[in-house]
Amino acid sequence: MRDNLLSESEMAFARIVWENEPLPSGELVKLCMEKLGWKKPTTYTVLRNLCQAGIFKNENTIVSAVMTLDDYLARESKQIVNERFDGSIARFVTSFADKSKLSKNQIEELKKFIEECE
Repeated sequence: MRDNLLSESEMAFARIVWENEPLPSGELVKLCMEKLGWKKPTTYTVLRNLCQAGIFKNENTIVSAVMTLDDYLARESKQIVNERFDGSIARFVTSFADKSKLSKNQIEELKKFIEECE
């Protein structure tokens, strides 16, 4: 499984799969044409790449997820924290909060999360 992050176009494709799975590959081609403007070869190339990455599978022309959206986002978040913030979640949150005003709800969610981790 590749460890790099999905590109913006790959993520748009992935969301189509996650929102519609399981789906026939022909239907996926139609959805990608409608939503992304992709032709059939582009759809199959990206599908093949994401299947090789272990995110999706295409068995008997039915496309489905191997990894859920939440699992992918968790992996992506961990990779970003490790690569950009030297593995420090506190540094990540501080950096984010310094540039964005956290709502009361977000602060409460963070407090709850921290309490659950203790």
